[in-house]
Amino acid sequence: MSPALAAWRGLLRPGDYGIALLGLVLCVYSALHLWRGGAPDGAVIRAGGKVFAQVDLSRARTVDVPGPLGLTRIEIEPGRARVASDPGPRQYCVRQGWLSRAGAVAICAPNEVSLALTGRGADYDSLNY
Repeated sequence: MSPALAAWRGLLRPGDYGIALLGLVLCVYSALHLWRGGAPDGAVIRAGGKVFAQVDLSRARTVDVPGPLGLTRIEIEPGRARVASDPGPRQYCVRQGWLSRAGAVAICAPNEVSLALTGRGADYDSLNY
């Protein structure tokens, strides 16, 4: 051990170790419980900026949403939803896959269709800010 590190370690008291341990426990708790999105209870489907449908996520179904480029197909399963197909050129909303957290959003911009999951424990990001 270097002399500088030994001198620094000599300044620590038992209470300092307790405070460091408490800080570590608080960080681990925050990471495990506060950064996790809640379970979704429904989905809001928009077309052209207006609500097309509000569905619950309790049973499986398929919703076809018309847009300027054609039909966007949205699949709903218990606790999750996804954009299965979209006529847009880049398929970004399809590539997002299954959305399973409250506050998750898939936007098919060229076809003006979006899918958002709703719930009580929604994550917040720059879109919600």
